[in-house]
Amino acid sequence: MPVSETSSFSDGDPRTRAGLSIELRSAVLLLARRIRQERSDEQITHSEYSVLAILQHYGPLTSGKLAEHEQVQPPSMTRTLGNLEKKGFVKRAEDPDDRRQVVVDLTPAGSTIVEDTRRRRDAWLARRLDALDSQQRATLADAAQILRVMITPQ
Repeated sequence: MPVSETSSFSDGDPRTRAGLSIELRSAVLLLARRIRQERSDEQITHSEYSVLAILQHYGPLTSGKLAEHEQVQPPSMTRTLGNLEKKGFVKRAEDPDDRRQVVVDLTPAGSTIVEDTRRRRDAWLARRLDALDSQQRATLADAAQILRVMITPQ
């Protein structure tokens, strides 16, 4: 179904730059929100999961570096890390390069949360893609490549 037939926006034709901007932003946000609902542990918040995923990707980091990645104030990150530590998902250790610093790393349980959540999210999206026809999947494959180009720094 063409985007214009499903649009609930009164801002004009989705084939225009402004209309497409609205449609694309809305669709991407809704998709991201829906994917975030797929978690392997309902006891952790979205921000806690995000910290676990960053640690999985980058390895051990200081609280300050994690706060920079998440664009939050250090006290907020300290609270988040305290919660994750109580739940057994992260551990703190002395920084091997600077003994004055403390780094945070995933525990095996924290790694499992990230891996299981990613599997759940991938499975949910795969089921949704299976419901599409081959032309729709090809269009989304092209769109994914275009989106990567759009977000790549120039």
